[in-house]
Amino acid sequence: MAKIRPLEDRVVVEPKAAEERTAGGIVLPDAAQEKPQRGTVLSVGPGKLLDSGQRGELSVSVGDEVIFGKYSGSDVEVDGKDLKILRESDILARVVK
Repeated sequence: MAKIRPLEDRVVVEPKAAEERTAGGIVLPDAAQEKPQRGTVLSVGPGKLLDSGQRGELSVSVGDEVIFGKYSGSDVEVDGKDLKILRESDILARVVK
């Protein structure tokens, strides 16, 4: 598998699959499925370069499950896997288990 190392404050996320059934058990066609808004962080950048010359620390790390905006980030395909590259500011929350 190719390695992706995001730059600055960017994060590589593997989105979870879209729900194929409703809570009531109705099967949804592809066109009616919502875009996934949850995913697992696969890689994080070194952080944004601050005016002081230091790198800002990211608040997410590899393995975290996150929630992101529906239309945020860039969709890319690497080795047959659909991934998203997001800025840290596009991440809305970290799922705490």
